[in-house]
Amino acid sequence: MPRAPSAWTLGALAIALPIAVPIAAVLLSFVAPDSAVWAHLRETVLLEYLLNTLALLLMVAMLALLLGAGCAWLVATRDFPGRRVFVWALILPFAAPAYVVAYAYADILAYASPMQAWLRDMGLFSEGLPAIRSLPGAGLILGFTLYPYVYLLAYTAFADHAGPLTEAARTLGATPRRAFFSIALPHARPAIAGGLALALMEAAADFGVVDFFGVPTLTNGIFRTWFAQGEHEAAMQLAGWLFLIVVLLVVLEQLARRGLGANPVSRNMPPTRVRLTGWRGALAALACAVPLVVGLLLPAAALLRHALVSGDPSFGFSFVGYVTNSVTVAAVAALLAALCALWLNYAVRLQGGARLLKFGVRTATLGYAIPGMVLAVGLIGPLTALDRQLAGWLESAFGVHTGLLLTGSMAALVFVYLARFLTVAFNSLESGMARIHPNYDSAARSLGAGPAGLLARVHLPLLTPALLTAMLLVFVDVIKELPATLILRPFNFETLATRAYRLASDERLAEASTASLTILAVGLVPTLVLALQNFATRERTAALRPG
Repeated sequence: MPRAPSAWTLGALAIALPIAVPIAAVLLSFVAPDSAVWAHLRETVLLEYLLNTLALLLMVAMLALLLGAGCAWLVATRDFPGRRVFVWALILPFAAPAYVVAYAYADILAYASPMQAWLRDMGLFSEGLPAIRSLPGAGLILGFTLYPYVYLLAYTAFADHAGPLTEAARTLGATPRRAFFSIALPHARPAIAGGLALALMEAAADFGVVDFFGVPTLTNGIFRTWFAQGEHEAAMQLAGWLFLIVVLLVVLEQLARRGLGANPVSRNMPPTRVRLTGWRGALAALACAVPLVVGLLLPAAALLRHALVSGDPSFGFSFVGYVTNSVTVAAVAALLAALCALWLNYAVRLQGGARLLKFGVRTATLGYAIPGMVLAVGLIGPLTALDRQLAGWLESAFGVHTGLLLTGSMAALVFVYLARFLTVAFNSLESGMARIHPNYDSAARSLGAGPAGLLARVHLPLLTPALLTAMLLVFVDVIKELPATLILRPFNFETLATRAYRLASDERLAEASTASLTILAVGLVPTLVLALQNFATRERTAALRPG
């Protein structure tokens, strides 16, 4: 007789519901009967949405690879002026939401902007620069804000393993160029592919940039079909196509990661960095400075100037309301995500081999690969049905007319945030849990501690830093999230992200600067702390290694 699932497994399955329900709803849209609106969209704009989305992904892939892998190779294997700063500063554009950077560059590169006026006065580009509000412009913005995904993983691969392999190739007569393309780059390929897949998932999920620049992609089409036309079923089917693209990216990433552990002979030691001086050192410093300046410093300076000169006219009590709304939903989502991630990790530690548990954990941690807009669109239908059932039951049982309790409420927002960002908290706690030796568990069990007591008295104190990190990362991600908030927010509920979006959509870019700069500042703080912590530790460890 098969054993009944444990409470830990049942809890994991319950946690997986927020991600399983919208995915199931989106997949069911493929077998739904075709409506007249969907037939019209399929015949007129679906191909354009698909081609523009794929073209955008191609441009982001090329730029993220060039910036991320190129800068990672430079700071990992070369020594040049500023390298110690660039090694951690290059991940800072990760803190800047792409739509915030897009708002800044729309102002910086406008035809009447001081930059374009200066260029015309210098006799350059008399007819103006190419329009930033275009498909190539969207690709540039996303490439310069998403390359840190590639940089982080590529730097780790180059810094940890490229040294001994490259040095061995050089002793056999390989030139530096051949050693890079034949040895170091193929070895780092799985890590680079993983970072690139994450960057492309974010690019596919982007709504703020493509909407502001007027680029017809799948995300833009979903939002337009949902709100402008009020066609929820057609929007669901568009979301299904976007989901398929993301699934394809996940499959390609898994294929590219084959052979990740197939390097048993290399020692985990940093490469001997080649010292670059003169014009070579200056060129390397410039190559690392460009993505940092373009992806963060220049747009931040433009937003700061506008915020100081004009800024949001509602700055004061109303603006405090936007901040309060953002902080409230972000804090609740971060706390719930940390608790759910703790449950999942501890369940795996107790019963790691259970198939049903593995299924629940894998489903629960699938959300980060799925665009927030897909989750929001897939969630709204089941949530509305549940709301109606609940309202009908309350009215029949107690005579209370409640209306819809969940749909269009903060609960719906938190629900989709939890589905979207639970993976971030899970990964953070997973690494913290892995550092707790199983002997601690054995010792506590021998003294009579049960699973709950073991968690409370042993694991929780040791996991406190990882828990705080998980909450911080989810908090920042929720503050930046735009498309899901636009779809599911309650009536007259404004966050910093929706406030910036609404003002920018009305071409009030100077007024949108205050909310945009606040989002950027909130994202910068944890990113800076994590960058200094992780890279400073790695640099100190590398300095202490012999050779």
